[in-house]
Amino acid sequence: MNGTPKTLYEKVWAEHVVKSYEDGTCLLYVDRHLVQEVSSPQAFAGLDAAGRRIRRIDAHVSVADHAVPTRDRAASLRDGLAARQVERLVQNTGKYGMPYIPMRDRRHGIVHVIGPELGFTLPGAVLVCGDSHTCTHGAFGAIAFGIGASECECVFVTQTLRQRQQKTMRILLEGQRPEGVEVKDLILAVIARIGVGGGVGYAIEYAGSAVRDLSMEQRMTLCNMSIEAGSRIGMVAPDEKTFDYLRGRPLAPAGEEWDRAVAAWRGLASDADATFDREVMIDVTTLAPFVSWGTTPEECSPITGRVPDPAAEADDARRARLQRSLDYMALTPGMALTDVRIDRVFIGSCTNGRIEDLRLAAAVVDGRRVAGHVSAIVVPGSAGVREQAEKEGLDRIFLDAGFEWRSSGCSMCVAMNDDRLSEGERCASTSNRNFEGRQGKGGRTHLMSPPMAAAAAISGHLADVRTFGIGA
Repeated sequence: MNGTPKTLYEKVWAEHVVKSYEDGTCLLYVDRHLVQEVSSPQAFAGLDAAGRRIRRIDAHVSVADHAVPTRDRAASLRDGLAARQVERLVQNTGKYGMPYIPMRDRRHGIVHVIGPELGFTLPGAVLVCGDSHTCTHGAFGAIAFGIGASECECVFVTQTLRQRQQKTMRILLEGQRPEGVEVKDLILAVIARIGVGGGVGYAIEYAGSAVRDLSMEQRMTLCNMSIEAGSRIGMVAPDEKTFDYLRGRPLAPAGEEWDRAVAAWRGLASDADATFDREVMIDVTTLAPFVSWGTTPEECSPITGRVPDPAAEADDARRARLQRSLDYMALTPGMALTDVRIDRVFIGSCTNGRIEDLRLAAAVVDGRRVAGHVSAIVVPGSAGVREQAEKEGLDRIFLDAGFEWRSSGCSMCVAMNDDRLSEGERCASTSNRNFEGRQGKGGRTHLMSPPMAAAAAISGHLADVRTFGIGA
């Protein structure tokens, strides 16, 4: 059995199985647990009620990100629920002695940004968090997935979870990206191809020449939106880029431990003759920048396209779905996407709030001004990203262009803090979801890459960044 060819996912899974059950599930050991304010209160309450302790304090790192204000760190949280969530996390972590990163700490940030920054995310690990975009960490060759409150409690107490092994899917992205096409466009193209349910029941491995060419930050964006295709798990095999990124990080191995770790991590690639349950290949050389026009990430098109006409859809259920999306988004069938006027721009999130994202956006807005009717904000994914951006002068570029420059947090990605859309407002967003009400009740979201969002801010409408003369 040991000689059977295995995929990356299967190798990491096998190393973490504590016990197998007759129903096909396995008890899986969990190496790392990221804790935030939204999903943890019930888990801590369960510990309190049962008088249990946390098995391995060193396996957890906690931070508040969804509910925190990004405009003024010194001000108290205005939203009552948000304030209670953050305060409860502070109290719970203090009671149990769990590492907690305060809002004003220079290590603060969105949980899926700071995990890799700290070196808490490692290849070959099983990492969980009470947030669906935990799949981000699979960019390092980890099995990383979101869990619920009861599962958080289980990890606290036992450091294990009972799980069912997923089928495997390999998505091959081949070729060189054209000018103006970013990794956000790649993952939107994937979701448009396989659908929001295409990855259900599968662990996805991204491979191919285009993936090997990506930086670690770009790979995080790619894996981050695996959940938008229905998969809880997205992975990329670790390589020299992975090791270079992690070397010297505060919580990464050091010295002889580092050498041993890298030696083990080099064996994590899928075997050449490993079998996947499904394979999808996309030639990235044919792609253009994408934007979403509907209310799921699947409902997106190249920026050169037009709003689809539900009347052209033969399937009754799909036609009704399209009509509902267009009604909510207030779009007319056949209109050019570049004619869609916007009110707000959000550059940030665990998908696109890293330093490389901000550099791309800044290159577009440098020397230009945000359209007069547009309100635009840039929210770095972590305090570290903000600090680096300010060292490079990116903050001044954004401010001079008319953007607001904020502190780290989830911000307008999700309407759980002070940053949200008003009813009917339309936003060009670098976040991951465009569901109804995701950015605020009645708000309308168009997903796109950071340079595309920057182009929209300058133009005042959805725009093709390639017309700005900015290289890829």
